[in-house]
Amino acid sequence: MTTIDTPAAAAAAIPKAAAPSVKKPGRLTGTVKNVLPPVGVFLAAIGIWYLISYVLLSERRRFLLPPPHEVVRVGMLDWANLGEILEGLRMTTIVALSGFALAIGIGTVFAVMMSQAKWVERSFYPYAVILQTLPILALTPLVGLWFGYGTSSRIIICTILGLFPIITSTLFGLKSVEPSQRDLFTLMKADRLERFWRLSLPSALPSILTGLRTSGGLAVIGAIVADFFFRQGEPGIGRLLDVYRTNLETERLYTALLFSSLLGLALFVLNTVITHRVLRNWHASARD
Repeated sequence: MTTIDTPAAAAAAIPKAAAPSVKKPGRLTGTVKNVLPPVGVFLAAIGIWYLISYVLLSERRRFLLPPPHEVVRVGMLDWANLGEILEGLRMTTIVALSGFALAIGIGTVFAVMMSQAKWVERSFYPYAVILQTLPILALTPLVGLWFGYGTSSRIIICTILGLFPIITSTLFGLKSVEPSQRDLFTLMKADRLERFWRLSLPSALPSILTGLRTSGGLAVIGAIVADFFFRQGEPGIGRLLDVYRTNLETERLYTALLFSSLLGLALFVLNTVITHRVLRNWHASARD
C-alpha cells in the first residue's frame, strides 16, 4: 500500500484535469465581425431610402429624394455628369490639402513657441480661441473682400478652420510630459533643445496626431464652404452643390454630396493609418 508522507507528495498524487483548450478566433472571424455591422447599417439605410422614395413620397415629390439606383444611373453611370463632379472634387481636394498643410505648419510653430515661452502663450492663445469661435459663414465673406474670391481665399478659409485643433492638441501634448521624466533630464543637465527633441516632442506625438485627424476633416469642410461662397476661379464641389441645388438636379446633388463625404472619409482614413503606424513605432521605442 502506497503512503503519502508530505503535502507536496499528496498534491502530486492527485490526478490533474486536462486544461481546457482555448480556441483563438481566426483572422477571418475577426474580419467578419468588423465588416458585418457597418454593412448591415448600410443595407438598412438603403432600405429606408427606398421606403421613403417609393412609399412616403408621392411620384411628383420623388425628386426630393430619388431612389438610390437613379442617383447611381444619373450621377455615376453618365460619364459627363461624373466627369464634372470628379473635376470639382479634384479642385476641392487641392484646396483642402493646401489649407491642411498650412494649418499644420502654422499651428505647430505657434504651439512650439507657446510651450517654450509662457508670455507667447498668454499673448497669442486667447486670439486662437477667438478665431475658433468666429462663425465661419460670417468670416468667409470678409476673407473674400480682403483677399479676393479665388483659390487663395479658399485656402485661407481651410487654414483658419484647421488651425485651432493643431494648436491645442500640439500644445497639450508638449505640456503633458511626466514630471519624473523632466526631473531625469534635469539631472542629466540636458539643454532646452535636447529636452524638446528627445522628450517633449516624442511624448506629444499621440496628441499631435489626434489634432491632425480633427483638422483634416475641418479643412475639407472649409474648402466646400469657401467654394460655395466664392464663385470665381475654377469651380470645386461646393459650387457644383449650389448649382445642382438651384436647378433641382437632385440625382447629381446627392452624387456630389456622396463624393464630398468620401473625400473627408479618405483624409480621415489616411490620418488614421499614419497615426497607427507612428504610434506603433512610438510604443515599441517606449518599451525599449
